[in-house]
Amino acid sequence: MFLSNLTELTLSQGYRQFFKVVPALNDALRAESYRIRHEVYCRELGFEQLRADGLEADDFDDRSVHCLVQSVSTGQYVGCARLVLLDPEHPADRLPVEITCAGTLDRSIVDPMALDRSRIAEISRLAVIGSYRRRRGEQNKPISLSEEDFGTPQRPRQPYLALAVYLGLIALARHYGVQTIFVLTEPRLAMNLSRLGVHLELIGTGVEHRGVRVPSMMSVSEIIDGMNFLVRALFEVISREVKEGLDAAGPDARRANHLPLP
Repeated sequence: MFLSNLTELTLSQGYRQFFKVVPALNDALRAESYRIRHEVYCRELGFEQLRADGLEADDFDDRSVHCLVQSVSTGQYVGCARLVLLDPEHPADRLPVEITCAGTLDRSIVDPMALDRSRIAEISRLAVIGSYRRRRGEQNKPISLSEEDFGTPQRPRQPYLALAVYLGLIALARHYGVQTIFVLTEPRLAMNLSRLGVHLELIGTGVEHRGVRVPSMMSVSEIIDGMNFLVRALFEVISREVKEGLDAAGPDARRANHLPLP
């Protein structure tokens, strides 16, 4: 586990100095998410076509719950991600990974269609603005987590922004009763996520999707139960931020977004 030493500030205290997770449940906040995605996926990386409105969105957004990461010092939204959910009334609908990896998923490990479709989801469209991806080799990645993010045993560092994005998604998944999360990611990112205590199980061979990507799944309960006490404290902080945002939006906002009520 990457956090074996206590630093002067605990992980959660350090995080609160820099970032805050904000669920994006209204039009204005979702637009902020789409703007970040357009800047990163379209303008910087060229993964998607430039849009006249400066917003990158697709058909999966209507059945997703979105979250933003906000800079405490500037108020700027600096990162985003989404959790793609499935409508229990339309269980045949597929997650993005089921479409992209239709021919490469190993269904002897897991067949997503055989699971309770109301309890699975996928994390995707993770992005961090360019000014937070300044290091060499990061310019062509929408979000990065590398060895140097963790520092050294003598001088440990904490990847607050990556933690905020991923733990925000885990908090949303728990809130909506999701048991299994799927993700399509580059192999190196999958490896470094394990240093955050996130166990990814490979469920198929790699596919070409903006570079080589591998499909994996993770158990929400196993991730939460496996957190050490420092990460768990941070997770509870982020979970409260997520709950406050969801409570403030109210049930009408969730119904308007075609999302289930937790």
